[in-house]
Amino acid sequence: MARKAKSDSGDAAANPGRLKQIALTYKMTRKADPKVGLVVAGVGIVVFGVLLAIGFLVGHPVYLGILGFLLAFLAMAIVFGRRAERAAFGQMEGQPGAAAAVLQNVGRGWTTTPAVAMNRNQDVVHRAVGKAGIVLVAEGNPNRLKTLLAAEKRKMARIVVDVPVHDIIVGNGEGQVPLKKVRTTMLKLPRVLSGPQVTAANDRLRAMGDLMSNMPLPKGPMPKGMRMPRGGKMR
Repeated sequence: MARKAKSDSGDAAANPGRLKQIALTYKMTRKADPKVGLVVAGVGIVVFGVLLAIGFLVGHPVYLGILGFLLAFLAMAIVFGRRAERAAFGQMEGQPGAAAAVLQNVGRGWTTTPAVAMNRNQDVVHRAVGKAGIVLVAEGNPNRLKTLLAAEKRKMARIVVDVPVHDIIVGNGEGQVPLKKVRTTMLKLPRVLSGPQVTAANDRLRAMGDLMSNMPLPKGPMPKGMRMPRGGKMR
């Protein structure tokens, strides 16, 4: 009985937390997408109305009405989720470190290391390792990033010669990948490595070190406008 009481109290505490999180997400989404409430409500009404009308036509308004209610709720959740995601990417786009935040949520099977390379202009290269190989995700000035990516590839070539390396430059120009499509682009890459091979590649890259572990930078977000020292090991 005691365990059940604890479980019930835990569920009761979790539900308000989820509702609060949904409300907060809605408020944040509405700032970037003022019509989100109307669109989500409209989708729900249309789906429910169509199913209910079909129910009257076939003589089962109750059954189709219940089904319509469930499908309307599902459709509203899907539309809201997509618009919330779009609003979040819109707010993140152009912000320093946005690509690193996306990489942290790519999914299981990927090991991400932010800021493995950086120059004085704060152009940054992040690294992700998974069954598709190594993916270098760069954000900043495209012309400067090409040099930064080439230098990082040369450094890795001495350590992981048998692992495919892909590069992604985040942006909306030609040959670039928009921030909101980085995750799907990575997940579409062919899987060519086994689990042990991924682990071995991660171990070798970890032994090589990265920019953030080799530099005595303060913990926490990088101060805005901070420039790399001229004497540092920047590329």
